[in-house]
Amino acid sequence: MADEAFENFDEDATAPQEVDETAQDDQVAQVYEEAPVVQTAELPEIKLFGRWSSDDIDISDISVSDYIAVKEKHAKYLPHSAGRYAAKRFRKAQCPIVERLTNSLMMKGRNNGKKLKAVRIVRHAFEIMHLLTGENPLQIVVHAIINSGPREDSTRIGRAGTVRRQAVDVSPLRRVNQAIWLLCTGAREAAFRNIKTIAECLADELINAAKGSSNSYAIKKKDELERVAKSNR
Repeated sequence: MADEAFENFDEDATAPQEVDETAQDDQVAQVYEEAPVVQTAELPEIKLFGRWSSDDIDISDISVSDYIAVKEKHAKYLPHSAGRYAAKRFRKAQCPIVERLTNSLMMKGRNNGKKLKAVRIVRHAFEIMHLLTGENPLQIVVHAIINSGPREDSTRIGRAGTVRRQAVDVSPLRRVNQAIWLLCTGAREAAFRNIKTIAECLADELINAAKGSSNSYAIKKKDELERVAKSNR
C-alpha cells in the first residue's frame, strides 16, 4: 500500500505555485484607481464677530509679539473662550488679546461677571473704530497695546528706613498687561459722568493710543512712568 501511494504521488501538486506578480500589481493599481477621492471640506475663515479677520494683522514690535495672541490658533469668533488662563503662571499670554481687553472692562466690583455687557461694548467700539478710520479694528488694538506699554519703570529698593527708587526694565508680558489696564482705565474714566457711551470712549482711547497721541490717557500715563524712571536711573 505504501508503495502504491508513493507511485501515485504527484510532485507538481505539492510544489509551490508560481505567482504572477505583475498581474497582482495591476489588480492593486486598478483598485486604487477606482477608489473614490474623498474631498475634505474647506474650513471657513475665523473672523471676530463674523467681520474682522486676523490673518493680515502686523505686530510691529518683535519684543511683545509672543504675548499678543491674535493670529492663527488664537483667532476666535467671540472674545469669550471660557479658558482657565489663571490656573497656571504665564498661561494668560495664550489668551486672545481681544478677550483680555474684554475681561479688563469688567473691573470695579459692580461690573464683575458682566461678560456679555463687556463683549457688547467691545463689538460696538470696533464698529465705531472702523467707521472713523476705515482700518481693521484688530490692527488698531495691537498698535494701541504696543504704544501704551511702558518700557521702563521704577521699583522700591531698600528697607523701611532708607527707601529709594531704582529704574528697571519692564518685561514684555507686564508691558502688555499694563497697556491693557491703562487703556480700559482711560476709557472708563472718560465715560464716567459723560454723555458719551463707554464704547465711544473706548474707541477714542484705542485710536489715540494707536496714533501715539497725547490725548490718550494710556499714552500720558506711559510717558509719565518712563519720565519718573529716567530720573531714578
